[in-house]
Amino acid sequence: MTSDARPAKRKQERITAEFNMPGRFDVVSGSHQTLTAMPIISVIAYGPEGYVEKQVTDMSELIVLFANWSVTWVNVDPVVEGPEARLVIEKFAKIFNLHELVVEDIVNVHQRSKVEEYEEHLFVVTRMLIDKDEVETEQLSLFLGKNFVLTFREVPKDCLDSVREKIRKGRGRVRQEKADYLMYAIIDAVVDSYFPLLTRIAERIDEIEDNVLEKFEEDTPSEMYQIRRDVLSIRKAIWPAREALNSLIRDTIPLVSDTTRLYLRDCHDHSVRIIDLLEMYREVCSALMEVHYTRASNRLNEVMKSLTLITTLFIPPTLIAGIYGMNFNTSKSPFNMPELEWYFGYPTAILMMVIVTIAVLIFLNYKGWLRTRSGKR
Repeated sequence: MTSDARPAKRKQERITAEFNMPGRFDVVSGSHQTLTAMPIISVIAYGPEGYVEKQVTDMSELIVLFANWSVTWVNVDPVVEGPEARLVIEKFAKIFNLHELVVEDIVNVHQRSKVEEYEEHLFVVTRMLIDKDEVETEQLSLFLGKNFVLTFREVPKDCLDSVREKIRKGRGRVRQEKADYLMYAIIDAVVDSYFPLLTRIAERIDEIEDNVLEKFEEDTPSEMYQIRRDVLSIRKAIWPAREALNSLIRDTIPLVSDTTRLYLRDCHDHSVRIIDLLEMYREVCSALMEVHYTRASNRLNEVMKSLTLITTLFIPPTLIAGIYGMNFNTSKSPFNMPELEWYFGYPTAILMMVIVTIAVLIFLNYKGWLRTRSGKR
């Protein structure tokens, strides 16, 4: 064995002992050993001089990657659910010396964003968007070690392609920095993934605002209610993330350098900006709902005004017609509607109806009740 090979071999043996690396991925259940479905393990190992990206089928392959590269990003995708999923995660927890309490948080994927510090690693939970057009968040569980980042995805999709491209093409500082900077880059990509969705929500609000101000649509309240629900869902996901980032910035964590803490401060600012936008969108939605219902009320008032006007104009003719519609016998008394015997009785009654109707119109116009809101008659 050459002198160059001995240090590499000793490093691999140390890493094997440190991470409890098995030769294959077995799950122990009770006293019986069963081979479970191998999860999809994607690994990107990199350093200033380059990178290696591959899917690992044997856990022992990680030994070489940990030994030869300064930073290793291990991503685990779920392939099983229920009890088997828990066994898979427990095996990873044993391999990477993860605390047993984090297994519950990984399995139960409805966790709030948070940061927990353990003796050998840092545990971060965040909610990421997997589709820029849909308000649907998935849990991303992240572990930061001395020279590795381990992520568990809820679904085999994420918003981290930009981070992978930076590693592949050597853009930015990621390949020159340690594992804590990779953690920052992942969290920053998760936070920034909300901005395209917020842009689409803003466009939808602008369209609805134009519709509310220019025309009246019956389905506007349902659209506004859906937007409010989306805004509240995003706020529910990003608000704990702001607190988690604040904890990473404020607390002294040995695994996070002061330089990376500065970058995390910028990420925290992005989360605050998102929350400010969400608050503004929620207020705009409330205002548009009020405008819509005000316009609906005004429309109803205009309809009632028109119906009242028609009724008012027809009351005098109806009164006259009702009076002369009474069946009194004019031959019995000279006071029983003698005008019914007039030669021009019917034209006289019609003329009276027209005159009274015109008089009512003049009176209504004098009072200003015929004028619209713009002041036009």
